[in-house]
Amino acid sequence: MNTIQVKVEEGTLRGEVINSCAVYKGIPYAKPPVGDLRFKAPQPAESWLGVRDATSFGNKCPQLGPHSEFYEREFHSNLEYSSPMQDEDCLYLNVWAPEKKSVNGYPVAIWFHGGGFEHGYGSEMEFDGKAYASRDVILVSVNYRVGIFGFLALEEFRREDRNNSVGNYGILDQIAALKWVRKNIDAFGGNPNKITVFGQSAGAVSAQVLTSSPLTKGMINAAIMQSGGGYKPGLIRTRTIEEAYDMGKKVQELLGVTYARELRNLPADKLVDILPLCYEYAGTLPFTPVVDNWVLEDDLDTCLEKGSIHDIPYIIGMTKDDLFTDDNIKGKDNPLYKGCIDFAKLRNDKNSKPVYLYYFQRDLPGDDAGAFHSCELWYMFGTLDRCWRPFERRDYMLSRMMLDEWTSFIKTGSPSTGWQPYQNDNEFIRRYL
Repeated sequence: MNTIQVKVEEGTLRGEVINSCAVYKGIPYAKPPVGDLRFKAPQPAESWLGVRDATSFGNKCPQLGPHSEFYEREFHSNLEYSSPMQDEDCLYLNVWAPEKKSVNGYPVAIWFHGGGFEHGYGSEMEFDGKAYASRDVILVSVNYRVGIFGFLALEEFRREDRNNSVGNYGILDQIAALKWVRKNIDAFGGNPNKITVFGQSAGAVSAQVLTSSPLTKGMINAAIMQSGGGYKPGLIRTRTIEEAYDMGKKVQELLGVTYARELRNLPADKLVDILPLCYEYAGTLPFTPVVDNWVLEDDLDTCLEKGSIHDIPYIIGMTKDDLFTDDNIKGKDNPLYKGCIDFAKLRNDKNSKPVYLYYFQRDLPGDDAGAFHSCELWYMFGTLDRCWRPFERRDYMLSRMMLDEWTSFIKTGSPSTGWQPYQNDNEFIRRYL
């Protein structure tokens, strides 16, 4: 192992160099949210003495496994990329950076994983930052609290919080990670004033929440939202405080507890075991960000209508056979598709920075699943070789194209000279075939 060290605010980290890429894994960006810190905003990470090993990924938040055999095979079947342990001590991030430093600092992209806000983690086998580092971009992937741990709301919790915030611990984790990156990324050769946030599915919703929150003003330069962002895209993405409290009361009922201290004393697995019953009660995603007048002052659609979303460049898009697609709903009939276009139209009316639209249409080889939800992840991370599918030369070419355009956008705010912003008089959509 070719090791390398870097000094951050909390102490010295030891990572490794792989093919001219400096890789640091399992970096704590906040205190473990355990014991009395369960259901509270994240606290700053503690310092350590000596050199901390950063060659293994950190724990993932306790959660259920994939909801279908299809996704189990797609993203969790390669034993070479085993899933990390589950533990509430899960607030870790990972950094992939070019080994050689840049005079002006490399642009930075922070990746937030999907998973319906109740599963997922930042080191899934389809994620990797080497292809970004090789294109002179630092990639950071983040673990954050999910499910009940990340989004449970109770009146008692709100009374405890000095900002009167509630139910957004997972989003506050993401903001803490963003702040940690801004403080420390220059040690890895990054530019703290050149940060793009991006994600897919719940990660795309996260990116839209972050760019709609007053807490992150001036911290984000650009955003990419894959299969989850937009205007009225058909997804339940935020909840009112009243809706969140209703779900919180149901959680108390299912667990047979009344007070916060009882919830904080329960074993973590009990909070995971009731998730199917929470889904059954909600009839949809039971744990999503809350409009609490601190993290979010309005729901995401209202932020767009008011023009209060950050005025930065965006990429937004979806896949051909994405969520909601069936025999009756295809292509332009999909609310996700319309939501992306309407997002661009509202941005054009209210703000000045460009919006770039894409539509991923490549049917993946190996079965008849088509261009399913999440399929583009293999391509835009350059990890096709980790997948069981018999990818062809055209797939590798498509992957290189997506990586080149994603990294160009991260560097300059424009994906390429051939990809034009979506305008009302020039409805340009980048199609990946």
